[in-house]
Amino acid sequence: MKRRFRTSRYRQTPSDPGQNPGLESFELDTPGAGDISASISENENRIREAFGNSADLVIRKIKFGAYSDIQVLVVHIDGLVDDQMVIQSIIRPINFFSEWPPLEDPTPARVYNQLKDRLIAKDELSEVGRMEDLLKEVCSGNSAILVDGYNAALIVDVKGWKERNIEPPTTEPTVRGSKEGFVENLRTNTSIIRKNIRSPRLRVEELTIGAVSRHKVAIIYIDGIANNNVVQEIRDRISRISIDAVQGTGVLEEYIEDSPYSPFPTVLRTERPDRAVGSLLEGRVVVLNTQTPFVLIVPCDIFMFLSAPDDYFERYFIGSFLRLLRIILFVVSLLLPSLYVALVTFHQEMIPTELAVAIAAQREGIPFPVLVEALILEIAFEMLRETTARVPLMFGPAVSILGVLFLGQAAVQAGLTSPFIVIIVSITGIASLGVPIFSLGISIRLLRFVLLILGGTLGLYGITWGIAALLIHLASLRSYGVPYAQPILPLIPAELKDSIVRFPWWSLLKRPHLVAGPNTTRQGSDQKPGPPPPPDNGPQGGS
Repeated sequence: MKRRFRTSRYRQTPSDPGQNPGLESFELDTPGAGDISASISENENRIREAFGNSADLVIRKIKFGAYSDIQVLVVHIDGLVDDQMVIQSIIRPINFFSEWPPLEDPTPARVYNQLKDRLIAKDELSEVGRMEDLLKEVCSGNSAILVDGYNAALIVDVKGWKERNIEPPTTEPTVRGSKEGFVENLRTNTSIIRKNIRSPRLRVEELTIGAVSRHKVAIIYIDGIANNNVVQEIRDRISRISIDAVQGTGVLEEYIEDSPYSPFPTVLRTERPDRAVGSLLEGRVVVLNTQTPFVLIVPCDIFMFLSAPDDYFERYFIGSFLRLLRIILFVVSLLLPSLYVALVTFHQEMIPTELAVAIAAQREGIPFPVLVEALILEIAFEMLRETTARVPLMFGPAVSILGVLFLGQAAVQAGLTSPFIVIIVSITGIASLGVPIFSLGISIRLLRFVLLILGGTLGLYGITWGIAALLIHLASLRSYGVPYAQPILPLIPAELKDSIVRFPWWSLLKRPHLVAGPNTTRQGSDQKPGPPPPPDNGPQGGS
């Protein structure tokens, strides 16, 4: 059986502070620092001291078969390894199969080499010579094997912790798209992408970050399609992260995004493999992290946040209609409350007479100005949405029913709000649910309050200045060098085919040229389908 040996891929702490500024200011002392000793007793004491005699630490001292003078130490963490794999791949070979072939001179070096070359039946086998590397491998779910009298250790991959099965995405549902989503295991996620892109040009690079947690981050791209400058920039940004733990892509996103003070997200977050695969084929780069089902996609633009997988799985005119509807919902969610407050407060002449009279009649006896009334309802709606998301599932429906009764009928009957503002806030809340990506939806919910205050204090003049500021900000945003509002700002006519609307697949010949690398051709030309030509039956001869 062919075995593959690898060296430890964990990054060492740079000795030069200039390589990773600020790392030495917070990083804890590395436990068990130094080379592995030839004495098995000394190694055992150092391991126990490093783990503080933790209850889940398993250290087994085994005799090497019939050679009772040579002892082997097996170290792993209970719960992180597969017990059956440990027994079949490590314990049984050491106990029962170590007598064949017999060793004429059973020195520690020969015993170690026999374990490495003949006995350990695992493909994932590596060697380490330093104690801190051994401890990191054990904490990662591997098992370490030390031979008395030899100053190195074998690392066997026997991970076996419980994992969640692949399930449909919960935050990005679709009608016709794939029903599988990413999970919390990094290798499972890379295999899902590899299954969909069966090309040796798919590159998977792994880095380890976090001085305490030592979590792995994977950078995935397609060589020749991705922009090499973007890939290198991602490597640099991830490599300079100096933190004790990165607990998810949300933390990682804040360290690698372009504009940390912008309300708009410049890194796309998704748990859908089909969206990640589509982005890779466009020349973008995907970043994965352990312990989270969400992956990051860079570079990105605002239209990626307004598109959904159904846009591409339905026919192009249906996909275009759905995307246009989603953009309208985006605008309604952002502007409707502020426009209503501005018109009712400052610009009543712009409202039709019958509607203005009806609004005035409904507001008779309301103790609050329109701006305060809208703010109260908007804040109450946000409180309801947040409470419904955080309470246990069994109480969610009850909270929703009470919230609807309070915000709707009870508030109107008590004379605190007018029925029309309840309708406005309800339409706005429904429209905000049409934004498919949560990170953009929450940003719009915050900007809505800014425009609402501008509309309630300065009228349409304030809303106009607010929209102008947003457009200028969008035009200045970049995501890894790519304009955030492209292909509208700047205007790129050739790439308007997949922005506000979606053209047919057979017309999307090129990848986004501001995103892709050397290979910008997506597909061959002249692929427009059509009916077959009429059959040529040839001349008809007479009888």
